[in-house]
Amino acid sequence: QVQLVESGGGLVQPGASLRLSCAASGFTVKNYCVAWFRQAPGKERERVSAIRASDGDTEYLDSVKGRFTMSRDNAKNTVYLQIHSLKSEDTAVYYCAADSFEFGDGCPLESYDYWGQGTQVTVAS
Repeated sequence: QVQLVESGGGLVQPGASLRLSCAASGFTVKNYCVAWFRQAPGKERERVSAIRASDGDTEYLDSVKGRFTMSRDNAKNTVYLQIHSLKSEDTAVYYCAADSFEFGDGCPLESYDYWGQGTQVTVAS
């Protein structure tokens, strides 16, 4: 049974850092495109990062480049999202998702096969 379980969210102050984890079971993350999405209240869900199965390269939404770092621990079958210099606009539910398909130029932007339940990140003073 495929499962993705996110953790690491919480209430943090602006400027703080946070590391989100996504533990996978039922499949091997290194063989899948795995992405982090977020959805803020009243806004559409957006993909903020992804890591490719083919070469482990990462992709980022332009607005988070330099502050978000995605990584993968194959031994733990877990992916991470390190977020620095958190801003109020980062407040959202963060989801990880996995898909077996990878385009020639990278991971899908949407329509992933498997999804986690999400973890809330709230940035407020």
